[in-house]
Amino acid sequence: MSGEYEQMWRDLGLNLEAHDALLGVLGKGYEDIFLSQKNRPAGMDYFNFVMSEVHSLRIKELLESQKAGRKVIGSFCVFVPEEIVRAADATLVGLCTGADFATEEVEKLLPRNTCSLIKSAFGFKLGQVCPYIESADMIVGENTCDGKKKSYEVLKTLVPNLYVMDLPQMKSSEGRAVLKAEYERFRKAVEDLTGVTIDAQRLRKGIDIVNGKRKAIHRLSALRKADPAPISGLDALLINQVYFYDDPIRFTDSVNKICTELEGRNKAQVGVFPKGAPRILLSGCPMAVPNWKLPWIIETSGAVIVGEESCVGERGTRNLTNDSGNTVDELMEAIVDRYFQVDCAIFRPNPDRLEHVRQMYTTYAADGVIHYGLQFCQPYQIESLQVERALEEKGIATLRIDTDYSMEDVEQLKTRVEAFIERISSRRAA
Repeated sequence: MSGEYEQMWRDLGLNLEAHDALLGVLGKGYEDIFLSQKNRPAGMDYFNFVMSEVHSLRIKELLESQKAGRKVIGSFCVFVPEEIVRAADATLVGLCTGADFATEEVEKLLPRNTCSLIKSAFGFKLGQVCPYIESADMIVGENTCDGKKKSYEVLKTLVPNLYVMDLPQMKSSEGRAVLKAEYERFRKAVEDLTGVTIDAQRLRKGIDIVNGKRKAIHRLSALRKADPAPISGLDALLINQVYFYDDPIRFTDSVNKICTELEGRNKAQVGVFPKGAPRILLSGCPMAVPNWKLPWIIETSGAVIVGEESCVGERGTRNLTNDSGNTVDELMEAIVDRYFQVDCAIFRPNPDRLEHVRQMYTTYAADGVIHYGLQFCQPYQIESLQVERALEEKGIATLRIDTDYSMEDVEQLKTRVEAFIERISSRRAA
C-alpha cells in the first residue's frame, strides 16, 4: 500500500485491505500482459504511468480540483455527453467495472445471471474499492438495457447521488426527440450541480475539448492500418481505456505524441508483429480496465488486433460534434445529432452497426472478425448471431466469443482463438 495515498483512500471510505489486494492483482496482471510485450513504442511509457497512478495521483488531482470548486461526474457509458460536462468546467470520468469483485455480496442484491459489467459496477461499490465512485459529486447511470434500467433502482440505495438518464431504443424521429429531451434535462442538472450557466461560448469550448480527444484517437486508428502494425491491439485498447480517466488536454497531447512516433515506425516499417501477421478486428461489447483477457489471448496466439468496433474503441469516438452553431440551441442540436449516430446494440433496427463492422474490416485490412460478448449481455449476444451470419455470407471469417471477467475459461478460449487464426491464415495462403 502506498503510504502517500493511504489517508486519502481512508478519507474516501475505501476498504484499505481489499483495495490493496485489488491493486496488487492489477499490478501483477498489468506487468504480465503489457510490460512483457516486445518492441513497444516509447510513447507507451506515459500510459504505463497513468495506469500506475490511476487510483492515486489521478484521484488526488480530482480531489484538488474539487477544492478549487470543480465538480466531478462519473459515468458508465459513452452516451453521457462529455461536452456538456466540460462546458460547466466539470470533469467527467469513467467508473470502475471490468473485473469481478465482491461477487457474493453482489448476488445478494442482483440475480446470478446478471450481465458481468453490471455486477462488476456493484462489486466495486459494495467492496469499497473504487475511488472514482467515492469521489464523484454525481454518478450518471443510463438506461441502455433492461439490466441496467432495473439495476439502477437498486444502485440508488447505495449511491444517493445517482442521476439516471433515459435513452431511446429506436432510431427514429421520436427516438431522437427523447434523446434531445434527456440531454436538455442533463444540461440543467449539470448547471444545478456546478452553479455554472452553460452559454454558447462555454458549450463550444466543451465541444472543442472533446473533439480534440476524438481527433487524436482517429489519428491513432489510421496509423494501425499499416502492415506491420506499429502498435499492439493491447496497447491501443489501453489508450482507449485511459481516454475515460485522464485529463483531456494532457491525454490528447500524449496520444498525438505517440502518433508521431508511430508515423516514424510506419515509414521505417517497424512493427510489434512481423509483417503479414494475421490481422483481427475485435467487435462487440466494451472492455473496461482491467478487462484484457481476450485481447491478450489473441495477441499471444500470433495475431494482431488492428481495430475495435466497441464503445471503448471506434464506436465511442467515431464521430465529431459539429461546433459551428452560434447559440446554445444550435450546439445542443449538434450534440444530439452526434450521439444519435452511436450504433449501440440497444437500438432497433441497427443496420449501421453491421455496415460499420464491414467498413472497418476493409479499412484495416483485417483477415477476420472476433465478436466479443459478455455473458448475459442480451443486446450484444443476440445481435452477434446476425453479425456472424451477415459477415460469413460476405466471406468474412467470424468467431463469436461469449465470456465473462474470470480467467477460468482461458485455455478453452485460447484453443478456439488459435483454431480461428489457423483458419484465416490458411485462407490467406490459399
